[in-house]
Amino acid sequence: MSGLTDAVRTGRTDEVVRLLDGMTDAERRAAFPELKQLRKELRPRRWESDAVRAYPALHLAGAACQTGAAGVASWIAAADLQWSSSSRSDLLLHVLGDRDPAWLAEVTRRLAERPAASRVSHELMAGLVRLSGHPVPTTDAYVRGWVERIGSTCYRGDTVLEQLRRDPHLVRLVAALFETDDIGSRMQWGAAEGPNSWTDAIARLTVEGALDRTATVDACVARLLRGGTAADHRVFLRLLKTLALTGDEQRERTADWLALASDAVSVVAAHAQSVLGALAAEGELSPRRLSEMSAAVLFRTEKKLVRAQLVLLGKVLARDASTAGELLPVVAQAFGYDDPDVQERALKLAERHLGKVTSAEVRAEVADAAAALIPILRTRAVGSLGAAPGAGDAAASPDVLPPVPVPLRLAPAPGSAVELAEELGAVLASSGDVAAFERALDGLVRHVHSDREGLLEALAPVTARRWWNDAHPDHEYHQPAEHYYGASFHSLHDAEDALDLVLATLAGHCTTARLHRAVVQGARERSCPHSALARAFEARVWEVAYRIRTDPLPFLLSTPTWSTGLLEPDELVERLDAYQRLGARPAAADFAQALLRVRRADRVAAAAAAARAAALGTPEGTRLAAWLVSEAPSLPSRRRRTSGPRVLIESAELLELQEDFPAEFTPLGRPVGVFDGRRYCQHWSDELRPHWLALLPERRELVAVRVLLDLSRVSVDDTRGVGFLPLLAESGGEAGEAVHLCLAYGLGARHAEDRLAAVDALLVLAARGELDAARLGADLAELVRGAAVKPQRLADSLRTAAATGANATIWGLLGRALPPLLADLPTAGTAGRGLGELLTVASECAERSGARGDLPHLAQAAARRGSSRLVTQARRLRSALTEGVAA
Repeated sequence: MSGLTDAVRTGRTDEVVRLLDGMTDAERRAAFPELKQLRKELRPRRWESDAVRAYPALHLAGAACQTGAAGVASWIAAADLQWSSSSRSDLLLHVLGDRDPAWLAEVTRRLAERPAASRVSHELMAGLVRLSGHPVPTTDAYVRGWVERIGSTCYRGDTVLEQLRRDPHLVRLVAALFETDDIGSRMQWGAAEGPNSWTDAIARLTVEGALDRTATVDACVARLLRGGTAADHRVFLRLLKTLALTGDEQRERTADWLALASDAVSVVAAHAQSVLGALAAEGELSPRRLSEMSAAVLFRTEKKLVRAQLVLLGKVLARDASTAGELLPVVAQAFGYDDPDVQERALKLAERHLGKVTSAEVRAEVADAAAALIPILRTRAVGSLGAAPGAGDAAASPDVLPPVPVPLRLAPAPGSAVELAEELGAVLASSGDVAAFERALDGLVRHVHSDREGLLEALAPVTARRWWNDAHPDHEYHQPAEHYYGASFHSLHDAEDALDLVLATLAGHCTTARLHRAVVQGARERSCPHSALARAFEARVWEVAYRIRTDPLPFLLSTPTWSTGLLEPDELVERLDAYQRLGARPAAADFAQALLRVRRADRVAAAAAAARAAALGTPEGTRLAAWLVSEAPSLPSRRRRTSGPRVLIESAELLELQEDFPAEFTPLGRPVGVFDGRRYCQHWSDELRPHWLALLPERRELVAVRVLLDLSRVSVDDTRGVGFLPLLAESGGEAGEAVHLCLAYGLGARHAEDRLAAVDALLVLAARGELDAARLGADLAELVRGAAVKPQRLADSLRTAAATGANATIWGLLGRALPPLLADLPTAGTAGRGLGELLTVASECAERSGARGDLPHLAQAAARRGSSRLVTQARRLRSALTEGVAA
């Protein structure tokens, strides 16, 4: 038995097979404990050469030396044994082939029921099926493996059709395809269409009779009804089209087409709509069925489907006048659709065919539905449909804005080390927000000062899971913290990294000399817009870590009072007083951060706190007093600059942030240039931006000007990342040019979730009375004209904001944004695209808010020829502004 283990250990697979062939079942079972021990021995060093050599033979021998089906399946599928080239399937089949067929079937079942991610060899499972003679399993893992195997062999000249023809389990496995989720992406490997595709092969086999046509069609339709991924929809819809259903087959499944047209994804719904349209054209679809279908399709958001349905209804109404009484009430449902073009199409249908209706009730129903039309169309419906006139002129209605966000007061740091450890674990797992980070950092400082040993004991479960801990079992490429925080590397990429530095220091993984260098030398200068913000954030964390090692602080002076980062002056005075009583020496970066956070905008409270601070008689008290009575937070002078399609801002220096502040904080007051700092930037994590805002809670413009280039990329370069915009809106200080430009870029972002964050920020600023609609409108016009913001994306954002009730606000900024864009129409290129969408939003907001007046250049746009969206919406907006039509 030791001979088998020796052969396995040295990777002599052929010898292992010979030894296994000569062993009885009892001898194999007796050998298994040694193999199990060898696996345990190799697992911690599975990347080393001797382990790599042994694993294939170990995989083979361990499977052969067990008698339980569950144990064999578990061994074969084990992740630590599967990572290598593993045993060849033919060898596994050889050593297992003499077992009872029922036992082999049980092993096959257990392997097939494992998740597809286990990557069990399909060749092995198929071989076991062949040896057992039992039915083939149809689990997710088996079917995916079958599809992948057929797809891979196509590269060797064998076609999908030929392989399926030879497969003895064809019917059972093809039926399983329709029951397997997300199989479409694998079926598209190789050829998505054509003679070597899955869809063509299955259709051909159906024609040949190898597959039952009715069963295949039913399964395909059922699969589309069930839904799934986009790839599934593409594959099974392509198969359905390739099967080329006959008229009878289509009529038999009318209920299915109705369900697909109502609820399926757009591409599938469009096909069902075309099938039903063909049936309706042949008179095979009753008016009642067509009415049911139309009611569902006209409720969908896809304008293409809605327009196609109105076209279909128009054809049926033109061919058979008797259907008007049944179909026109459904047509009238489109009067409330959010696209004015759809409303107008529906109105034209009603106007053309209402005379064919004899029922007074139906005519009244259609006329009443006209109340949902936009004002200009409703006015038309008064004459053409006999609709009731509108309510007349509407007075301007106030906006419905969300409540002003209220900052949350930070709770005290956790009172016990155990509570702190629990919260710290949660913060590290989620990266946390500003409040969670600040509480955790202050809690660490407090408990180090009061009971270092108790804190270390409580933190043991947390630190054991950190990457820098020598005992961490899951990191193969482990590097100690001292190496990571090397002599030339100071950047902390996020709040988690900052807490890791403090924890590593506390656990002895970072030397005092290294910490001292970081505090004395500071981070090296980096030429990027964020450098000043990052250096100030990092300086405090490095200083905290150094003081933990050398002279623990009793608590932090700079822990904010509020979630925005703001610190109440009375609270800071009390902390300085406590420091004086304890004889504690304040930390320079911590005190500098406290000064930047202390509230100065409330001049009365600041003056009262200044008197108390001066009475302390300490250097920090005197400095705080002078800071509080100095001028309220000011901003440097700024100027706009362009860089390609971007509009950016440069700011001059701010002397008050360069006088009497530590060297790591003085860059906050230095000038910010547009064309400087374009080299590689290490501040790639968006998670630090909220902490930068909390660094300067009464000067958000200083933060905004430094992240403006980043924000421009979400619109110009289609990147992601404006989730902190609502926090920027909730922060303090003037909302000036930089804040409004950040918001403008966010409203034009490529990704919908980023645009939604920008809308939230816009509404917060409006609710706080800090939104300059004229400034934002002018910025948006400039960015659209320069192709930095696409009108369609902007229209989507503004429509979302208006839907919350902020119609007057959105009209206010569009009233400033539209004139320059309309003036450019005679020569507009890219900027003219999508202008009709913006005019649509403007029209809706003007109608709902009761806006009146003249809009420059609107008359010229309304006077243009044609019936394009731009022209029709320009006329609609002119009517709303000049004729006093109310929503």
